[in-house]
Amino acid sequence: MRTNADVELDAGTKTFASGLLPDLIDTLRRSRQGDLVAVTSGDPTIGPELEAWCRFTRNSLVDVAVQEGHTRWVFRYGEAPEQEDRPVGSRLWLYTNFDCNLSCDYCCVRSSPKAPRRPLGIERVRRIACEAAELGVSEIFVTGGEPFMLPEIGEILTVCAAAAPTTVLTNGMLFAGRRLEMLRSLPRERVTLQISLDSPTPERHDSHRGKGTWARTREGIERARAEGFRVRLAATVSTDAEAEDFRRFLDAHHVSEEDRVIRRIALRGFATQGISLAKADLVPEVTITAEGVFWHPVGAEDNDLLVSREIFPLANSFAAVRRAFDREFDHERRLARIFNCA
Repeated sequence: MRTNADVELDAGTKTFASGLLPDLIDTLRRSRQGDLVAVTSGDPTIGPELEAWCRFTRNSLVDVAVQEGHTRWVFRYGEAPEQEDRPVGSRLWLYTNFDCNLSCDYCCVRSSPKAPRRPLGIERVRRIACEAAELGVSEIFVTGGEPFMLPEIGEILTVCAAAAPTTVLTNGMLFAGRRLEMLRSLPRERVTLQISLDSPTPERHDSHRGKGTWARTREGIERARAEGFRVRLAATVSTDAEAEDFRRFLDAHHVSEEDRVIRRIALRGFATQGISLAKADLVPEVTITAEGVFWHPVGAEDNDLLVSREIFPLANSFAAVRRAFDREFDHERRLARIFNCA
């Protein structure tokens, strides 16, 4: 998929030795901090110098693509803002499944009712949880797909919660019948429900997730709270205005800062627009699926974020992620930013 850019620069035959640098400087003067800038050239040899220039100027290279004999480099103008320092390996993400009761049009891992389940499985989860506790993991996040579609999700969450405080990401629409009974059996002091609600009113939420989903999600939120669970609300938004609108909604409902997550749509999976995120933009959060170990949950289906096909021993997976982080960001750690999924 071609990465959309805010500014396009055709370098022609210019190199850094023959006039490309002044063109880059002029382009940045006409750009805003945070803009995506694309540089297209028929000379692929400018790549190493352009990448070195990006590192030196703290502009984050997010994509390189070759098409019809031309190379197109895309970088984000401006140093990424400093954010909280979260040690690599402190968070562990588990994709328990990829099937879902909804077909959200921006899902970063292409989940839907028709998606193959690709379950992680309770036996692997048991071993992961055991080894995670020994490695000092402080938080476990269980996601999908919709985890509550799994008949063994209660057992999975109980095992994870015994190893570390656990948050399960859900659309909140399946809390009834046997699933509600299972929910009631979980340790409330160790399990948090992060429920997706994209807007204060149904229109925007339903346009992404399906007609009637907003109302059913609100019912799920109230049911979870009535059962005594801590509930975090997570919104996926397209614009700063939508984010501010949702903040006002949360303020009016007295939702604390630690119980709210507002994130932009990532240009991955089903999304046709959103923020283009490359490995250089993401502080790694070890993510495990049935297919292997990934750099970050936002790209748990994408080969560019695949770290290893081997999950065990878990210590080796963590070490592989840390080595990759040290190797890629030895001189530019501050460029990597946290794209919060929870």
